[in-house]
Amino acid sequence: MAVPVITRSFASEKIRLGDIWKVYLNASAPDGEMQAIVCTLEQPGVGVYPVGLTRIPAGARQNLSGYIYLNTVGAQGLNYTKLALTIQIRDKNGNYSAPVSFSLTFDPRSRPEDPPAAIFQEYDLGPIMITLTSASGG
Repeated sequence: MAVPVITRSFASEKIRLGDIWKVYLNASAPDGEMQAIVCTLEQPGVGVYPVGLTRIPAGARQNLSGYIYLNTVGAQGLNYTKLALTIQIRDKNGNYSAPVSFSLTFDPRSRPEDPPAAIFQEYDLGPIMITLTSASGG
């Protein structure tokens, strides 16, 4: 039985706090329908957040190309904090893709990078269902 495969991925390594962080994915599931994008996020001083699930839209369950996003609006006190995000795709049979990992640093002088041209669709797959908190608990 084939498992889902993330064939390409991209995300900026630095953004400003308050920006939307887009994580681009291309994935496929030859033997089954992809159901969810499973995200784990680790933050120094906080640890690992509860798993965030983003349901895959019905039209993208065999092959998908687009982005999920993390809303950083409202998070405070995280400048120069480095987060670690791990993503896997889960299919209807409970199979998981190999993980892909990204790091993100909040830098007030940075601007998000554009993904490589002609690789990913600019298709909104949904939010990363994790709400950031400051390291001090606020």
